[in-house]
Amino acid sequence: MRYRQLGASDLKVSVISLGSWLTYGVGVGRESAMACVRRALDVGINLIDTANVYGRGAAESLLGEALAGVPRDRFILATKVFGEMGPADKGLSRAQIEKQLDASLRRLGVDHVDLYQCHRFDAATPLEETMEALAAAVRSGKTRYIGFSEWSPANIADALALTGVERFVSSQPQYSLLWRRPEKAVIPLCAANGVSQIVWSPLAQGVLSGKYLPGAPLPQGTRATSEAMSGPIAGWMRPEVLKAVQRLVPLAAQVNATLAQFALAWVLREENVASAIVGASRPDQVDDNATAAELSIDPALFAEAEAIVAAIPARAA
Repeated sequence: MRYRQLGASDLKVSVISLGSWLTYGVGVGRESAMACVRRALDVGINLIDTANVYGRGAAESLLGEALAGVPRDRFILATKVFGEMGPADKGLSRAQIEKQLDASLRRLGVDHVDLYQCHRFDAATPLEETMEALAAAVRSGKTRYIGFSEWSPANIADALALTGVERFVSSQPQYSLLWRRPEKAVIPLCAANGVSQIVWSPLAQGVLSGKYLPGAPLPQGTRATSEAMSGPIAGWMRPEVLKAVQRLVPLAAQVNATLAQFALAWVLREENVASAIVGASRPDQVDDNATAAELSIDPALFAEAEAIVAAIPARAA
């Protein structure tokens, strides 16, 4: 496993991290989830990412159980706040940040998280109030650092312009060979201000594993066939996308890699990406994804891959 500095923090995070969206506490059974967390730690993954809203607390509770008894310095724990946890529990107000952070800590079974992230931007709360509440969370010792997920460049710039508050060290955007939107503005802005990317869906919900063949029945036991996990993958299951993805398989084979490993290595070619979050329902998937950290791939192969996916027709309105 390789490690990278997380923005302007003193955290060194594994370039592959383990996520829990749609999986732990929700779509993956307890024993499988526990086994995946143990395997992740065994292969050197130290960044575990979750959110209060994943399973309405179920993911955090499962991770709290899985990490119980593990020395605290063996893992870096990141969670998030914003999503609706109840009829009146949503957003980034001072009251919500205080309430939801305490609830997350209880479920996770720890006295602090290493990274507390704003899951989305809250236009209904003054930015100053949010940033002051996050600064108070850092001063209290309940989180070491703060980050955000899917904020616009304007939102990011506004937060960076504030004085007397804590500085963000991480950004969590969707980023993959099939979704390159952060490259235009978010990554350059963050790179110039000591903010690293921890990217989600680097395999486009598993489509970039190459397991879904155009025109073929969906493989049983995969995310696309799971009632609990299939929703977000639907947008990637277009025949033209699946056909292009199959054209990437021979490129990965040239470096003796799986397509998933190749796609993760492509994400990690970007220096501002500190870590790529993977989801896993089986320990062998953790092993396969972790191997991507070791790959060194000719940029010319990446350029070929980029040309292939750039030719995918735009989705009809």
